[in-house]
Amino acid sequence: MAIGIIGGGLAGCECALALARAGVASTIFECKPALYSPAHVLPGLAELVCSNSLRSDEPVTAVGLLKVEMAELGSAVIAAARETAVPAGKALAVDRDRFSENMTARIEAEPLVTLVRREIMGLSDPALAGFEAVVVAAGPLASDRMAASLLETIGGEGLYFYDAIAPIVTTESVDMDKAFWASRWQDGEGDYLNCPMDKDEYLAFWNALLTARKVPSREFEKEIHFEGCLPIEAMAERGERTLTFGPMKPVGLTDPRTGRWPYAVVQLRPENVARSTMNLVGFQTKLVYGEQERVFRMIPALHAAEFTRLGSIHRNTFVNAPKVLNERLELVARPGVYLAGQITGVEGYVESAACGLWLGTQLGARLARGEELPPPPVVTALGALLNHLRTPAKKFQPSNVNFGLTPPLEEKMKKANRKMAYPERARKAWGEWFVRP
Repeated sequence: MAIGIIGGGLAGCECALALARAGVASTIFECKPALYSPAHVLPGLAELVCSNSLRSDEPVTAVGLLKVEMAELGSAVIAAARETAVPAGKALAVDRDRFSENMTARIEAEPLVTLVRREIMGLSDPALAGFEAVVVAAGPLASDRMAASLLETIGGEGLYFYDAIAPIVTTESVDMDKAFWASRWQDGEGDYLNCPMDKDEYLAFWNALLTARKVPSREFEKEIHFEGCLPIEAMAERGERTLTFGPMKPVGLTDPRTGRWPYAVVQLRPENVARSTMNLVGFQTKLVYGEQERVFRMIPALHAAEFTRLGSIHRNTFVNAPKVLNERLELVARPGVYLAGQITGVEGYVESAACGLWLGTQLGARLARGEELPPPPVVTALGALLNHLRTPAKKFQPSNVNFGLTPPLEEKMKKANRKMAYPERARKAWGEWFVRP
């Protein structure tokens, strides 16, 4: 009895290790290093291709609560993230190289998991013959051949949106006379390097974003951006102040040189513990490379910035989960084939890993013990995320975990009280449901 898993990303690794904990063997097929997607650069598994942040680590937030629930299910991704964390204020961010190395080592050390470095050409690939089940965890950047095979299986057209990557600069190239360390609303040196701008500097930068050359979409593709990960220039097109209420908001960041909040702020987040490189937070972009260097160097503190990675854009593929998947995350059109991760319509590193973790947990319980695990209550973070994949929508879109996916609170209360009521309700329901696999 063994499971074939296509893709060694977050979801695939979580699924394999969850299966192993249940005593079920699996084989991960990973196409790197023979084949890289447009966004991947590391040969290791579980590569983080966009931000190095797993977002808020506060358990009162939906994503923070999801981390707690995942840890209780035995999540390897959350454990590895904690072991490779870098300073990021109230967020959980990692050194992406060390994180990938950590996850790769976990997979290679697990005797019930076999890692095969080769591309799977489609669901009819001979390499998949003989497996009890197949899990497609190829991520949103599934190879063209794999995506074509999947779409042929489910019928109809695929769904997609465009995702973009933010640039990274060396810390030593940042002009520290024009930047300061701070975390929002926190006193003393914080975990973010802040690059302030006055009104004139910001308006010049904003106008440059509007006129800069962008990478064109292919003729046969309509641009559909995920609302939670808009390119910086797409946000700029929505209005002069959009950025100052978004990734460049100055609220809670006092410039020590002036004692006031700047007009706008660009935040840089460390990529590693040594803080040798920094990610431009919220600056995912589709500007052509030359324009990125020109425009982003208009930020005063980055006038001499050395870029170790420039931003890019890629197409992310996902399915209409409520139509093509059942409650087990199994393809209705192809029983025995399951989907996990972002290709299902969850959005974000943590959500993708959670999806793979749950699939491996429930599939392992069924195969090893003949036990059908009920999904977590919909008021929990994981339960709400899974319910999103089962909820029909006129226009199904990927979603991060959020309390808006859960049922409304039964009683009316002030906003401040609601913030605590959602996680409290979730923890109570989780405690009543959870039995350690």
